[in-house]
Amino acid sequence: MKFTEFNFKPFINQALAEINFSEPTPVQAKLIPLIRKNKSVVGQSQTGSGKTHTFLLPIFNAIDPDNKTVQAVITSPSRELAYQTYEAAKQIAKFTDGEILVHNYVGGTDKKRQVEKLQSIQPQIVIGTPGRILDLVKSNALDIHNAHYLVVDEADMTLDLGFLKETDAIASSLPKDLQMLVFSATIPEKLKPFLNKYMTNPVIEVIKNQTVISPTIKNWLLSTKGRDKNQLIYQLLTLGEPYLALVFTNTKNRADELTDYLRAQGLKVAKLHGGIQPRERKRVMREIQNLDYQYVVATDLAARGIDIEGVSHVINDDLPEDLEFFVHRVGRTGRNGMEGIAITLYAPNEEEQIEELEELGITFSPKALKKGELVDSYDRNRREKRRTRKAMVAPELKGMISKAKKKRKPGYKNKIKRAIKKNEQQRRKIERRQEMRALRRANKQKNSF
Repeated sequence: MKFTEFNFKPFINQALAEINFSEPTPVQAKLIPLIRKNKSVVGQSQTGSGKTHTFLLPIFNAIDPDNKTVQAVITSPSRELAYQTYEAAKQIAKFTDGEILVHNYVGGTDKKRQVEKLQSIQPQIVIGTPGRILDLVKSNALDIHNAHYLVVDEADMTLDLGFLKETDAIASSLPKDLQMLVFSATIPEKLKPFLNKYMTNPVIEVIKNQTVISPTIKNWLLSTKGRDKNQLIYQLLTLGEPYLALVFTNTKNRADELTDYLRAQGLKVAKLHGGIQPRERKRVMREIQNLDYQYVVATDLAARGIDIEGVSHVINDDLPEDLEFFVHRVGRTGRNGMEGIAITLYAPNEEEQIEELEELGITFSPKALKKGELVDSYDRNRREKRRTRKAMVAPELKGMISKAKKKRKPGYKNKIKRAIKKNEQQRRKIERRQEMRALRRANKQKNSF
């Protein structure tokens, strides 16, 4: 399928050509036609699946440039996500025939200046964080009461960060014929009352990724047992020449600590987390995009939706508390068909979390750092697998196997195989017999009533 099949207005096709978008992603192919039919939708798909253009393209296609009122409101749970959506929207807007005004409203910016501008002109598309948008609405500066679209981007993150109340208040200010577009990596139970309040029979599409982790990513696992983690990360960062390495930490304090250590070793390191002032974060993001840094230490703030181009390496300093963030972190590399390396550090007491990730379909290659090189390591489950295989062998055959191994007579392997096969057949016969007896007893009881 090609984007041209959507029959968008010519300016949208021009915008898509500039960024080399020719084929829609699965979420775009499924939801864009529904959005264009005025359906409210809930799109559940992972980060990096193309959600931003899924809602931006049909919205821009429907905007009336001659109508100088707010026609669409798009909320994002963080300033960084709002800026990213704003940049994508500006890229489309510059190709429009008539001017389509797009404004971005986030916390930490000059509210007084925004209010003054809104008194003279209202944007057709509003993008921003729920708190600042609601603040401008309550101040009677931003008039959204005629808007047709409300997009709630990263709804689960909106819930987690405590912004659902503000988003609810924004939705209640909009007309009853509102078309709501909700996008989220997951749909938690606590989100459902909000969805039910504003959406009647929405189309719910769950877009499953073909693979949990892109096949272009080498996904390595490294034990920290007996190692100094700071030193280990420094060694990993300086092993080769990463184009851009992103190190994820679980807390702001850990990000500060690791950044200080790496800088003390002579590395030029950028730092991103929620404790850094918005203006400073914006400056650092711009410098990262300009490739002023080769190394970035960040909390999960940077994992959801922020596009940092050219990330060649991702290192998980620790497993995220919410394992779903693992996919978001690792998904920062190996994008657009490029190769990437993701290295996850884990402690012996984190085996259970690793197993949970493996149950999600994530495959790790165990590695060890020896003499300054990363080498293949043993399968950490090898003992457990050996125990499992032993447990599957019938007790009466274990002695025979042990005895046969000692004697090593010709044909002993075939003899063991035949004995195991016979034992398995006998076991199945007994199970079938027991099932038949249980069935007869059940029928007998049924007929006695």
